[in-house]
Amino acid sequence: MKDILFLLPPGFEDNNRREFCPECAEIWGVLSYYPAIKEALDIVYVDLAHPRGPICQLLGEGQWNAPTLVLASSETHDANVAAKSSNGRAYLGSAREIAKYFSQRFGTAMPRGS
Repeated sequence: MKDILFLLPPGFEDNNRREFCPECAEIWGVLSYYPAIKEALDIVYVDLAHPRGPICQLLGEGQWNAPTLVLASSETHDANVAAKSSNGRAYLGSAREIAKYFSQRFGTAMPRGS
């Protein structure tokens, strides 16, 4: 089983204009720096509207942040990565924590200021 990365699409309509999610864009930036990581992930786009069903199915109601990385195994991260747990699944709910995890797991550069 692969880690599952939930992202908002690159552009969506909200507030009567086209917008994008800055944290999701940050993760796409990391993936563009290190494209091989994409092969190790299942990447799922979720809708802007809450609840975001695919995330809630794994983590439970009220868990719908994007980006979110649901880890395939709770043993695949170290103490420097602030993983949370819901419904028995370990996950990371911020771009910075996801990038730190990529650094630990795939040997990529660590995000500055981490």
